[in-house]
Amino acid sequence: MDRRAFLRTSALGGTAAAAASTLAAPAYAQGKRTLTMVTSWPRGFAVLDDAASYLEQYVAALSDGELTIDKKAPGELVGALEVFDAVSSGQADMYHSADYYFVGQHPGYAFFTAVPFGGTAQEVTNWYHHGGGQELHDELGSIFNLKGLIAGNSGSQSGGWFRSEITSAEDFNGLKFRMPGLGGQVLGKLGASVQNIPGGELYQALSSGALDGLEWVGPMADERAGFQEVAKIYYTAGFHEPGSALAASVNLDVWNELSQKHKDILNIASQAVTHYQLSETLANNGAALARLQSQGVQTLQFPDDVWDAFGAASKEVMDENMGDELFAKIRTSFDESLAASASWINKSDGYYVAQRVRVLGEG
Repeated sequence: MDRRAFLRTSALGGTAAAAASTLAAPAYAQGKRTLTMVTSWPRGFAVLDDAASYLEQYVAALSDGELTIDKKAPGELVGALEVFDAVSSGQADMYHSADYYFVGQHPGYAFFTAVPFGGTAQEVTNWYHHGGGQELHDELGSIFNLKGLIAGNSGSQSGGWFRSEITSAEDFNGLKFRMPGLGGQVLGKLGASVQNIPGGELYQALSSGALDGLEWVGPMADERAGFQEVAKIYYTAGFHEPGSALAASVNLDVWNELSQKHKDILNIASQAVTHYQLSETLANNGAALARLQSQGVQTLQFPDDVWDAFGAASKEVMDENMGDELFAKIRTSFDESLAASASWINKSDGYYVAQRVRVLGEG
């Protein structure tokens, strides 16, 4: 699919293309360049907007102000879930979002955030930078006039917030639940009424009863969002996002116009954001969880038979997309990298942590 075909078939293509035609190219002033970056995160949202803000700061610092980013929150230029089309069409220069929001454009985009029973943050990063993931992101992006970058990772995401305990897979039947990406399709297999609602609207949806439950990120982000005020059951481990990457993708025409220096700055800044923001998130999740528990939140784990149901439905969802040649290519690359990483991690870090807990009783 080329860019023109995409714009014809995209739900927003017509309006985005029209808007793009009225906008100037990325701003230049006295040798400086500013890139307009639309995001899916309200300003101040922990973890996610943090990553977007760090990217904005790092690019300016690394370029001595020669290259800058003008970060736009949802509603300031386009809506939270409209950023893909806005950047693809040229209405904006780049976006910061989670690429699994865009599986409707192509299911392969799930791998550049997270897939059910996929990789941890470290395993995803291994694949992206050393297992061919970056090249596949670019191959997929070229269909939509995008240059893919990864800038941030939430780490392992929680199983979600519920008003009632989940005792069996049947409890998902009819449940109004927010979960994006292929994970949401898995819950749909279990009978849930799955919705993809932007982060800025989740608190109201949960408190009003429009949702029976939701997953967001993890303790640091969830606490700041305030979900503990309207739900008290929190499953701390989930099947759907064991290490969720965040995307900072650039309009391909804009990318091709950049100097090599500016391309390098965007690449280096994106990698630095992933390292710094992920470590910040993981360093703060434990304390945030303790605060949630002090407010009456009950932390639980799904029963093994529920995990079994997640696994069976996940395999079904993943296999359903294998008819798409590019999805199959990306999945094969991802799975091969995951197996290679896990073959060592499970025998080293994973075994060590289990022994530390057994011997010292910590964690």
